[in-house]
Amino acid sequence: MLKKDKELKLYYSIKEVAQQLGVNESTLRYWEKEFPQLKPKTQALNKVRQYTAEDMELLKTIYNLVKVRGFKLAAARKMLNENRRGADRSSEVLETLISVRSQLQELKRQLGGMV
Repeated sequence: MLKKDKELKLYYSIKEVAQQLGVNESTLRYWEKEFPQLKPKTQALNKVRQYTAEDMELLKTIYNLVKVRGFKLAAARKMLNENRRGADRSSEVLETLISVRSQLQELKRQLGGMV
């Protein structure tokens, strides 16, 4: 039986990842140098980066720490090394809050049209 919530795509290109996170591809390459935990698979011939779902979760956590919470790279690296579960959880909570906010904004827009 096929799980509906299972991720069907195994790898993401650097372009897809950059678009999903709203950052430049060069930012992702830089983060690879700064965060040793982040190691996307690369094909030997053309050196194309392939990010897994696990890489995506790590990148979302890094994005949350650096871009949203304003951590310096050294502080974000330390946070990931010392408290990875806490950093991941914080990222998940933030994603949920952003989703709820957008749903509420949509509801407000729909209700505004009814008045």
